[in-house]
Amino acid sequence: MAKKKPTILVVNDDGITAPGIKVLLEEMQKIGHVVVVAPDSPQSGMGHAITIGKPLRLDKIDLYEGVEMYKCSGTPVDCVKLAVNKIFKGKKPDLCVSGVNHGLNYSINVLYSGTMSAAVEGAIEDIPSIGFSLDDFSHHADFSHCRPYVRAIAQQVLDHGLQKATLLNVNFPHISKELKGIKICRQATAKWFEEFDERLDPYNREYFWMTGKFQLLDRGEDTDAYALSNGYVSVVPTQFDMTAHHTITELNSWSFEV
Repeated sequence: MAKKKPTILVVNDDGITAPGIKVLLEEMQKIGHVVVVAPDSPQSGMGHAITIGKPLRLDKIDLYEGVEMYKCSGTPVDCVKLAVNKIFKGKKPDLCVSGVNHGLNYSINVLYSGTMSAAVEGAIEDIPSIGFSLDDFSHHADFSHCRPYVRAIAQQVLDHGLQKATLLNVNFPHISKELKGIKICRQATAKWFEEFDERLDPYNREYFWMTGKFQLLDRGEDTDAYALSNGYVSVVPTQFDMTAHHTITELNSWSFEV
């Protein structure tokens, strides 16, 4: 008897027509049955936002022949929630993959990323989940060097599973860097130093346009930043438990009497 193909949920934050999601669904079709649920428009930087103040739309579309696809009016996290509850009806997929994002989601960017938040939501639902991102914001980005790694990493997760409440954050260097392989890393310490340009609209009302610079504060050679700058695919095991466990003992020594 032939082994049943795994069911794979494909999501993203760049929108259902983004080239990156086409790459991801094509590679996932080689190893499983694919269902795509993605935002109907770009949702970059949405983090773990959910829609609570307005209706959500979920429409089936025929964008690529032979692929079950749905566009969602909400956020990347909404896409996962609707997929689990309304499409899979509680029978969860074997794998959730998000991306391939146009732009890196390494270091502190993981907190802002809609791509990674969709994968985090998959992990919250106890679905083995992976977020994929590429160091190229271009709509015409070349994903060819990512394809074999996307497929291999997804297959390894299907074969071995992931520890509960964890997921993988995978980032690829730009095509201009010769890939040397994979490095399992920690998240680098970094920060965005924002600036806000003050501007006037046609009605002479002030508004602000956020700009800023990304500053790496970590020179460790075991980080995702180091791996990417040296031509490696970075793989960071990530968790959504944000408890600072090492601080609990210290806080218990404080006096909170009032």
